[in-house]
Amino acid sequence: MADLVTFLDAAHAAVSADPENEALRLRFFERLADGEMVLLLEREAVGQSLEPKVFELEDGPVVLVFDREERLASFTGGIAPYAALPGRVIAGLLRGQGIGMGVNLGVAPSSMLLPPEAMDWLAETLEESPEELEARPQEFLPPAVPEAVIAALDAKLARAGGLAAAALLAGVVYEGGRRGHILAVIDAADGAEDALARAMNEALVFSGIEAGELDVAFLRGGDPAAVAMARVALRFDLPVPDVQDLAPAAPGMDPSRPPKLR
Repeated sequence: MADLVTFLDAAHAAVSADPENEALRLRFFERLADGEMVLLLEREAVGQSLEPKVFELEDGPVVLVFDREERLASFTGGIAPYAALPGRVIAGLLRGQGIGMGVNLGVAPSSMLLPPEAMDWLAETLEESPEELEARPQEFLPPAVPEAVIAALDAKLARAGGLAAAALLAGVVYEGGRRGHILAVIDAADGAEDALARAMNEALVFSGIEAGELDVAFLRGGDPAAVAMARVALRFDLPVPDVQDLAPAAPGMDPSRPPKLR
């Protein structure tokens, strides 16, 4: 049976067809960062400690990741120790280590080698924090942003189910005359504000829009500002996750206890 085409395959194919398109390159790295990747290990993980299997190639050492367990099994020819981690976590682990990443090597259309510099750049990009500011909105307007930004926000919010009820995107005029765009996150879960703000910042960065700026606010559904925004805003409804035990068990799945390389 033919192998399924994954999101990473599609993003890689788009870049391969138009190598000079920076927006497509950014989209590929976003897929890599957001997706759950299967990292080949030297041996089974012990607690929160991981020992990736490092391959010495002509261009330098690399670890191997796959976007499906079946692809890992196809590469190794059988059962092998692995850890399933978000790509962003793996990039953070490799940052500054001088180790590159082999993605789906020899087993998928998205087979490629990423140098250590790419891992450093991705980790640094994902680490960027949005700046805090205080400003009082004076008027809300219908949004006028590129489709790439809307698509990027929609994709990020679709993966944030359970962290908020919805989000509203509108143009804004602040006291003093400054104009821009604002995304109001409605009824965010306690403690989710920082993660949501970072995700929205990433959406803007990976949309490929240069010098883009988007303010993020957190409102309750009945706040006067939220009611005023709703009249002109583009609304994103976040999915409601299935009720299940979300307690992470695998290394790297607990944000408060990131895995360690051995």
